Amino acid sequence: MIRDAKSPPPNIVLILLDDLGWRDLGCYGSSFYETPNLDHLAREGMIFSDAYAAAPVCSPTRASLLTGKYPARLGITNYISWGGPSAPERGRVICPPFVQHLALEERSLAAAFHAGGYATWHIGKWHLGASPYYPEQHGFDVNIGGCEWGCPRTYFSPWGIPNLPEAEPGKYLTDHLTDEAVRLIRGRNRTRPFFLNLWHYAVHTPIQAPPELARKYEAKARRMGLDSRTALVPGEYMQCEHCRGLRVVRRIFQSDPNYAAMIENLDANIGRLLAVLDAEGLRDNTLVIFTSDNGGLSTAEGSPTCNRPLAEGKGWMYDGGTRIPLLARWPGVIPAGTTCTTPITSPDLYPTLLEAAGLEPLPAQHVDGISLLPLLRGEPAGEHLENRAIFWHFPHYANQGGSPGASVRLGAWKLIEFYENGLLELYNLREDIGENNNCAAAQPELVAHLRGLLDAWRRDMRAQRPTPNPEFVPCGPAPIQPEVEFEK
Repeated sequence: MIRDAKSPPPNIVLILLDDLGWRDLGCYGSSFYETPNLDHLAREGMIFSDAYAAAPVCSPTRASLLTGKYPARLGITNYISWGGPSAPERGRVICPPFVQHLALEERSLAAAFHAGGYATWHIGKWHLGASPYYPEQHGFDVNIGGCEWGCPRTYFSPWGIPNLPEAEPGKYLTDHLTDEAVRLIRGRNRTRPFFLNLWHYAVHTPIQAPPELARKYEAKARRMGLDSRTALVPGEYMQCEHCRGLRVVRRIFQSDPNYAAMIENLDANIGRLLAVLDAEGLRDNTLVIFTSDNGGLSTAEGSPTCNRPLAEGKGWMYDGGTRIPLLARWPGVIPAGTTCTTPITSPDLYPTLLEAAGLEPLPAQHVDGISLLPLLRGEPAGEHLENRAIFWHFPHYANQGGSPGASVRLGAWKLIEFYENGLLELYNLREDIGENNNCAAAQPELVAHLRGLLDAWRRDMRAQRPTPNPEFVPCGPAPIQPEVEFEK
């Protein structure tokens, strides 16, 4: 350990949301959703404009956070099936198999904190494999609600979630998980610091909210005239076997009352958690990180949110699928009211949190991450952060319409390679945040350079790519349900 013995070790609170989009908070530009507590957290700390999830879907990003490794290195490149075994997706290409659990050989972030003297608590969604790959097998002293499930069947008790005792009938899940976090903080061993890994199931489907909050946003939508505008626009048909006949339906502005209500409820619960830190005298010595596991759900399953000006959403290689909100507060360390524009990615949190806690780095474990502590202190990024490339590898068809691909971001530039046909797209994200203007034809040398970086990275990761499907038959036209069905 390299902690300064004169100062007590900080507590660490890592709050991870499920499917929360980059534009889903007021401090990120939403004019429909209301998030006063998170907006206040942003004013008290740092907001990251260019934070990225390591994948456009959940399990790979979650594994990346806990290991400091890219999903491709772990072999967890898609969300882990929890309803039974799934065959490789087949469309124009046949997608490769992937690992269905977080290997016990990985020294998780929780295990590192436990070895450093921390109490380690997991609350909420896990989705990194069934037993024996639960949180308690990965270094957590406490596991409340963490199992193989990818989402709740309902947000109102009884939930039936393994490892989560039932509450009174009708209790809202996000409220209950926050109650459990508050209970642990109040009842903590005051001689030990704690690592709270609060991974809410919200705002994943099913889109269910406290009815009184939903009615508030129904009225707000009427006041803003949103209820009379077309929010859901049909798009192209998906091109994979298991989605044949389904059609992408994009939400083009934020207006879903139930989703907005879920977000306000979540925000209120974050406010409750922060108030307890204040009441317990823990505010100044607690690093709080708030973020999401992938972009907002905007093209399928009801399309409850919109990520514009970013392109697309969850399940896509565009920034709507991977760029996420990230807020950090640590009074006395993180300058209040600051914004960081340096691109960062999920594996960076492992070495960052170790260094913040004063614990020895584990470079053989967090091999793909770089500590962000200088950025949190408001110091210059340095060449190792400012000029590095960030990578993605998603060789799968997504439920939301995205197709298999890989991408790299270097500075302002982002290159996407689509595995179905080898198509290359190049975007300047500083000038074209919506990825509308493909510059690949005009920048052949830059394309070659970025493609070379991507190829070298994939070799290092031993990334598994899709293979051609000789039996591919394009999806034929199919009738689409009336748009009103998507508002359920």
